[in-house]
Amino acid sequence: MRRDVFQAIADPTRRAIIGLIALQAMTPNAIAEHFDTSRQAVSKHLQILVECELVKQEQQGREIYYQLEVAKMKEIDKWLEQFRKIWEDRFNQLDTIFSNIKQNKP
Repeated sequence: MRRDVFQAIADPTRRAIIGLIALQAMTPNAIAEHFDTSRQAVSKHLQILVECELVKQEQQGREIYYQLEVAKMKEIDKWLEQFRKIWEDRFNQLDTIFSNIKQNKP
């Protein structure tokens, strides 16, 4: 079953996992040390991230390492870019309004 990537990143624990493995590949045990949940709960989050192709797993000896799938993150960023432009334009409009109010204040 392929999961929706945006539903996957909506969970704060999964976002935190993405942040951790963005810096370096990690084993499930190393990831679990950063959370107050069981190793099994972390494994479930990792499985969802793998199903969404946000994370890939690589076997190194007896250990499995999880690392960020940068290409998938770029897809998300590309989709968000359209909204980033809208937000920036609106913030610029607000800046102009506030500047005008400030200038007209006695």
